[in-house]
Amino acid sequence: MSNYQKFYINGQWVAPCQANDFAVINPATEQAVETISLGSAQDVDLAVAAAKEAFASWGLTSVESRACLLERIIKIYQSRSEEIAQAMTLEMGAPISFSRDVQTPCGDGLLLGTLEAMRDLSFASPSPRGGSTLCYEPIGVCGLITPWNWPMNQVVAKVAPALAAGCTIVLKPSELSPLSAIIFAEILDEAGVPAGVFNLVNGDGPTVGAAMSAHPDIDMISFTGSTRAGITVTKAAANTVKRVALELGGKSPNLLFSDADIEAATRISVDGCFGNSGQSCDAPTRLLVERSVYDQVVELAAGIASDYAVSDPQQEGEHLGPVVSQAQYNKIQGLIQAGIDEGAKLVAGGVGRPEGLEQGYYVRPTVFADVNNEMVIAQEEVFGPVLSIIPFDSEDQAIAIANDTPYGLAAYIQSGDPERVQRVARRLRAGAVSVNGAGADFDSPFGGYKQSGNGRENGFCGLHDFLEIKTITC
Repeated sequence: MSNYQKFYINGQWVAPCQANDFAVINPATEQAVETISLGSAQDVDLAVAAAKEAFASWGLTSVESRACLLERIIKIYQSRSEEIAQAMTLEMGAPISFSRDVQTPCGDGLLLGTLEAMRDLSFASPSPRGGSTLCYEPIGVCGLITPWNWPMNQVVAKVAPALAAGCTIVLKPSELSPLSAIIFAEILDEAGVPAGVFNLVNGDGPTVGAAMSAHPDIDMISFTGSTRAGITVTKAAANTVKRVALELGGKSPNLLFSDADIEAATRISVDGCFGNSGQSCDAPTRLLVERSVYDQVVELAAGIASDYAVSDPQQEGEHLGPVVSQAQYNKIQGLIQAGIDEGAKLVAGGVGRPEGLEQGYYVRPTVFADVNNEMVIAQEEVFGPVLSIIPFDSEDQAIAIANDTPYGLAAYIQSGDPERVQRVARRLRAGAVSVNGAGADFDSPFGGYKQSGNGRENGFCGLHDFLEIKTITC
């Protein structure tokens, strides 16, 4: 029997307190593929009560017993990886090869990274002068709210460290991409997570998300999504003075200097922006190019974008799929038109669907040149395959443009000068800096400055977000 219209509460799949059907739309076909139930504040109350009761014992379990549980979860996750990949392709349109090779491996990669971090951490250690004992203890009941764009990455980035820390959990995945999260709940159940330790309630932000954020028995909220929604979550959480960890939006700069390998750097830059159909909060969407190589980069980027294939996500191979929803498609189209209206030079793509694709939320891979940092497309997060290219004349000017944004999630540098790389990286106001296409490991901290949020996910830092520090002095 399908669990799609049920919630996982206190170790059981249960019906919602009140039926509220919601269709999960395949963005490639614009047709419903499943129906889930959207929860209510009453469902949240039941899940939180189960988590609170379970914390009394789960919070006291040994590190080794929690590590063994993570090992079982990893094994079952890997055995169901194809189901997870297929679910993500259906629910949010990631091409199946990308789902298998990139999206799904994030789950077991993050689980392994968390397992290593918890085994490396001394949960009780002497203070620097030795007069006290410092104890790391679970913060308590955690409400986890995750987005649709990297479904397993974001679910596991929160659930794994919460479990490892000894916390109990109420998870609300995005209602746009709930199918993979339901499979993950089944994995946790099969692995033997004790009743009440992990709970899942589907629902929307204004109902379930709001009830979780304000709930007096939730000790921490970890939220990933838009900056606007993150502000709402923070305000709702304020009255109960709970910890709030936020991973929010981005408008990440990519600084391409003339001493880079220009062809390779341009390919890295376009691929980085267009990956996952541009639906990544840390995508390098502002390409800042040194003036002496600007025309060359614009020509190369336009050619690369024009050669991009956009196709059915069920098709094997490398290509872009659709964006997630009609609302997202409409937003992207409006921002592409805004770029045209503001006078940016359209060198690839544009409004409308790619040729031959009349159904589905497909977006043309788009490149704008001659953008200035005051334009809407340079300041607002598009969340689609849209690249804005901006010229600069000096290193100082490039850094000033890069930092001229309310966001600070990620930044990128393309340069062949190691000294310049280090010098520039230190001046960029961003939580992570990638150089010449280098990718971070699963234990590297992920999170941002400014309106990109607070706290860090993954590895040692991600585990710490779910821990309190107690000092015992004798």
